[in-house]
Amino acid sequence: MPSRRRFLAATGLAALGAPLGLAAGQAVPAPVSPLPAAPDERPVIKPPRLRPGHTVGLVTPAGAIFDEGEIREAEAALARLGLRTKRGAHVLDRHGYLGGTDVGRAADIMTMFRDPEVKAILPLRGGWGCARLLPYLDYDVIRANPKIVCGYSDITALLTAIYARTGLVTFHGPVGTSTWNDFSTDSFRRVLFGAETPVLRPAEGTRVETMNPGVARGRLLGGNLSVLSGIVGTGFVPEGDGHILFLEEVSEEPYRIDRMITQLKLSGLLRRVTGLVFGDCRDCAPETGYVSLSLLSVLDDHLRSLGMPAFYGTAIGHVANKFTLPVGVLAEMDANTGTIRLLEPAVV
Repeated sequence: MPSRRRFLAATGLAALGAPLGLAAGQAVPAPVSPLPAAPDERPVIKPPRLRPGHTVGLVTPAGAIFDEGEIREAEAALARLGLRTKRGAHVLDRHGYLGGTDVGRAADIMTMFRDPEVKAILPLRGGWGCARLLPYLDYDVIRANPKIVCGYSDITALLTAIYARTGLVTFHGPVGTSTWNDFSTDSFRRVLFGAETPVLRPAEGTRVETMNPGVARGRLLGGNLSVLSGIVGTGFVPEGDGHILFLEEVSEEPYRIDRMITQLKLSGLLRRVTGLVFGDCRDCAPETGYVSLSLLSVLDDHLRSLGMPAFYGTAIGHVANKFTLPVGVLAEMDANTGTIRLLEPAVV
């Protein structure tokens, strides 16, 4: 699977592209000031479930799409799920490595939230850029028009901010250009169509490493480690206690993982969660010939002293087999078996 770091490197030459913004005459929203996240007593909002025939809005809040064929493949995959699609006005815009200007990309998201025909919003890819949009989103409009928002990698910033500011449950799962294989599609259907409460077990062949044994309960929170560590403390990450934190990463050496986990620890986030799941860290071995801690040693250093249940190894991250994991829903994790059990439906 392509990594965020490799994506940025591969698209560096695209910075020569001309920026495209809003259509002529379209108002430019003023950025909001980052405010502390709402208190935990704010009610959690669940979006309506997907049904065959529903329309999914396709957007590019992060990296640019350089081949329209990728969009057509995503549309075909969603059609096989019985879903219609609608492209955002700026979905083929480019601003260097970004899928258009910040204002244009944010406008597409808000247009989809305001459109009564659109029942879910699906970014086409990750990369980088979602954090740049957060001050331009209208969280009152989002709260008043609850819809499914799903994605992973850089989309973590969007999922976390919407949950923090509105209480809307969001979904860490496939993007439009993901591999829509049987495993990923089944999880997507069960959670978003069926409103099921499955036990999420590691894919066959996955090795589970129990860091700290035990069982924990709490609302799910998390996503890509580098993205989350980059926005913690900004007001776009929930400040309250009692979440189960799940993380994933790709193509980062152990010392980088160490630095980002340290940031979460120093911010106080790791002391506010009840348990931790590190789903997958693909291609995260140390550089050959370099004296290094292993990834598991880094995690053990940080997590053992906190004492919370914690395990490594499940279908979360830059992997072909991918869970659809609801952010904001009550769940139970078992670090002894490497399982996550949803305790309530994520959609209504």
